[in-house]
Amino acid sequence: MAGGGQGLDSISSAVALILVLFACVELGDAATAVDVYRLIQYDLAGSPFGSRLADLSHHAGSAASAVPGADLSRTALMVPLKDLDLGFLREYITNRKPLGGLVLLLPQKLREKIGIADDDQGDGLMRNMLSEMEQLLVHANIPYPVYFAFENEKINEVLTEVQSNDATGQPATATTGGYKLVVSTPEPKKIVSPAITNIQGWLPGLKGEGDANQLPTIAIVASYDTFGAAPALSVGSDSNGSGVAALLEIARLFSRLYSTPKMRGRYNLLFGLTSGGPYNYNGTLKWLRSFDQRLRESIDYAICLNSIGSWSDELWIHVSKPPENAYIKEIYEGFSTVADELGFKINIKQKKINISNPRVGWEHEQFSRVRVTAATLSELSVAPDFLKSSGGLCDTRSLVDETAVFKSVKLVAESLARHIYGHRGRGIEIFADNSSLAINPFHINSWLDFLSRTPRVAPFLSKTDPFISALKKELSDHTTDVSVQHDVLDGIFTFYDQTKATLNIYQGLDDLISILRRPPSRKSKAA
Repeated sequence: MAGGGQGLDSISSAVALILVLFACVELGDAATAVDVYRLIQYDLAGSPFGSRLADLSHHAGSAASAVPGADLSRTALMVPLKDLDLGFLREYITNRKPLGGLVLLLPQKLREKIGIADDDQGDGLMRNMLSEMEQLLVHANIPYPVYFAFENEKINEVLTEVQSNDATGQPATATTGGYKLVVSTPEPKKIVSPAITNIQGWLPGLKGEGDANQLPTIAIVASYDTFGAAPALSVGSDSNGSGVAALLEIARLFSRLYSTPKMRGRYNLLFGLTSGGPYNYNGTLKWLRSFDQRLRESIDYAICLNSIGSWSDELWIHVSKPPENAYIKEIYEGFSTVADELGFKINIKQKKINISNPRVGWEHEQFSRVRVTAATLSELSVAPDFLKSSGGLCDTRSLVDETAVFKSVKLVAESLARHIYGHRGRGIEIFADNSSLAINPFHINSWLDFLSRTPRVAPFLSKTDPFISALKKELSDHTTDVSVQHDVLDGIFTFYDQTKATLNIYQGLDDLISILRRPPSRKSKAA
């Protein structure tokens, strides 16, 4: 009987342990879950870049656990941007040191309209760090999962506990418990035949009686897609949301101006929203190739709008032809006159195209390659580096000053109208404030806000994406003969899916529980 009592006691203890473990499971399951955004994964000419893994299941560690000699191969580091040591990150990436995973915590203010301000010294340093970090991650081959998440109350509580444990020298392991970070997601797959979509609309001019000649054309163009470290966060409010919003407002203004037959100028206006901007303006190249020779020869010049939402007192006109060229000189003088009236300065800079090098820095260079006169209007004084300044994590709504966009619209619209109607000099204002042809700030702001909520990395936009439909509808409201051109991004780029996931944070003895859940080994069965 004594032996039987001991057996019952053992069974009772085992049952109690199981109940405790199930309680732990419930507690673990009741931990927090947050949205996370994966670092982009892509290949460039066959070379791998970005985060090459998506699945994550490791214990959480803080920056304090990254001491010299520490084995972090089974640790997922949680690091707020404000605590990030770029030297440490660069060392781990450059030397390919083992790391279980990396979760970078971004400040909530990045999501807000006030955001990170350039005029605040602390915010300026943070913006610079974020930009440098993004370039480091995007241009490296990283063999572990990297995710971005936004700080919130729950995740900050977890981080505080993780930091406290690391500070005492007791980081989370399979035996000590702690927090475990889990992202369960399928293995990333290649995106087959990534689409790029160009949208165009016309405002036809008015021919004179007996005029059999084809009317000349002015093209207004803006690239709408983005590229950034986290595709699901790449909204590109300034680059190039500001250019897109400006183009749509210019189309609206000239639609009203051309609505009266007597006011239709002897110029056709062609509005183009192009894709593939970060990828050497690949969509622009394919759009131009779709033009027949007659259309190309009819274009007097094209104005490309790029990053015009974050400037105060000067803009740049970038050209391929010398400023002394008659067409370029006319464009520059016309824009300079209007800019002077509006109280700011226009600079001009020539960058010759190298026919033997397919790399272009500005959208207008694709026009120049097919012998069409073109210029880019931008707040940037030099062309961005490849895959840079194309809608990164910093490029949010807070970066854009709507007043800068209003002034850019007024500059382009007024300069084009004076050219179309042959008005020279000062004292003529076609799009006057408080008139029926005045700029509509609400229209511009609504599009800036919409674009700032919409990630637009081209390979992740389908042909039927609601965003593409919204652009087409808006252009259809103001122009005629709207058409959409679908094409495939050139094969030098390969992109992978799985850009967004859920991070589950478990607490407690989940490793012990998983061990107990495993089927017994043959030896234990025999015993």
